[in-house]
Amino acid sequence: MPVAPSLSPFVLRRPWLKQLLTPLAAWYANAAGYRQMGLKADDLLSEENEDVLKAISRLDAKENYDRIYRIRRATQLSLQQKILPRNEWTKPEEDTPYLSPILEQVYAENQEREALNTLTVLKKH
Repeated sequence: MPVAPSLSPFVLRRPWLKQLLTPLAAWYANAAGYRQMGLKADDLLSEENEDVLKAISRLDAKENYDRIYRIRRATQLSLQQKILPRNEWTKPEEDTPYLSPILEQVYAENQEREALNTLTVLKKH
């Protein structure tokens, strides 16, 4: 099961729609406020999901440390009801998916495992 249904293939095949929605998507990402706390979009994925936990366990040590640091800093800022100085905000070019590709691999592995578990063997005499 993917993280969320995506309309991006539909939008990317239509240049006029991409041109129309790109500024709207940028505005929405800034309005969400997670970048003002220094977070990346993948930091917002819920850790209560088994698949997300498995993907997190596959991160390298530095990326995992950076993720934990960003989340703790954002939690502290939230408790203080503050945001980071503008020069410390996550820039759009820095907000790259680091967990989603691994999560897609985990979903694919689960689907393959499910397909193999439900495999039936037919005997031919």
